[in-house]
Amino acid sequence: MADENDFSELIPAMKKAAAALRDAEVPFVLAGGLAAWARGGPASEHDVDFLVKPSDAERALQALVDAGMRPERPPEGWLLKAYDGNVLIDLIFEPIGGPVTDEGIERGEEMEVMAMLMRVASLEDVIVTKLLSLSEQELHYGGVLELARAVREQVDWADVRERTAQSPFAKGFFTLAAELEIVPPARAQK
Repeated sequence: MADENDFSELIPAMKKAAAALRDAEVPFVLAGGLAAWARGGPASEHDVDFLVKPSDAERALQALVDAGMRPERPPEGWLLKAYDGNVLIDLIFEPIGGPVTDEGIERGEEMEVMAMLMRVASLEDVIVTKLLSLSEQELHYGGVLELARAVREQVDWADVRERTAQSPFAKGFFTLAAELEIVPPARAQK
């Protein structure tokens, strides 16, 4: 996996994977840290995330293999992985909020990312996914706070708050983010 010093490796891997998915006619959306970065968020330091529908996951993995990437089938059951050299490409088909659908892909906006046109997940979808992935074992607010601060004017916070209302960890994030004046308090959004 790429580490914090390898952001420059993520971009060519993202472009190679996106081209392979496009050429194989697999509908996808760029997600995660790179989707946030493409919209003005902080530079991603970890991997490349694409959302694909569950029915397209195997075909998506095969497209990456055909492009010269090394496949991996993790035991989690909600994603497939491929490596382009040391860079990890995640093909996520069932994130915490439920399976990827046509509507979820269509919510992504077509944008030019490093001279390549592709669908990019909405900031709301990226932040919802990040907040819903918080747990007692993985309770790290730093990354989502940094992202929220960088893109706060672009986000429909009422939508994010509503879509994460069932998560006590998201509620904690909103309390902290409101106190830090990153997001408006809940009463200001009604």
